[in-house]
Amino acid sequence: GSSLLTGPEGLMAKERENLKRLKCLRRYRQRYGVEALLHRQLRERRMLASDGAAQQAHTTRSSQRCLAFVDDVRCSNQSLPMTRHCLTHICQDTNQTLFKPCQGSEEVPCNKPVPVSLSEDPCCPLHLRLPPQMYVPEQVLSVPEELEAAPTDLYLSAAELQPTENLPLEFSD
Repeated sequence: GSSLLTGPEGLMAKERENLKRLKCLRRYRQRYGVEALLHRQLRERRMLASDGAAQQAHTTRSSQRCLAFVDDVRCSNQSLPMTRHCLTHICQDTNQTLFKPCQGSEEVPCNKPVPVSLSEDPCCPLHLRLPPQMYVPEQVLSVPEELEAAPTDLYLSAAELQPTENLPLEFSD
C-alpha cells in the first residue's frame, strides 16, 4: 500500500480515497492510545480475578465438610455442591428443596434423603411401592391320572446301567 503512494506516476483522487478506506478497514477493531491501555488493564484484571476465583473455589470446595453433628461429633463427609450438608444430612437444611426424607412404612420408619421427583411422596428403593402385577401366570395344566400311574418297571436303575464286561476301546483318527 505504501509503495502506491510514493510511485512516480502517483495516484488519482479516487484511488487515494479507496486506499484510505482500505487502511481504515484494516485497523477497524484495533484499539489505540488510552483505549488500548485501559482495555489491556481490564483484560489483566479479569484474568487475575477468574484465575483467583477458580483457584479459591477449588480450595474451599475441597475443604468444605458437612455441618451436621451426630452425637456431638461433626460429620466428616464432604458437602454436596452449593450446599453445606452431605447427602445423608441434606434434609437438615431447611432452605433446600431438592430432597425429602423417605416416609418408609408403618413397620420400618426410614429417613433416608431421596430426590424429589414428579411423585408426591418420594421413597427410597427399599420402600418403593411397585405397581400392581400386569402379568397373570397361566394355570397349570392337569396331568391325566393314567399318565401319573405309569409302570415304573420301564425305567432302569443305576446298577443296571453299569456295563457288565470291560470292552476294549478303539481309537481312530
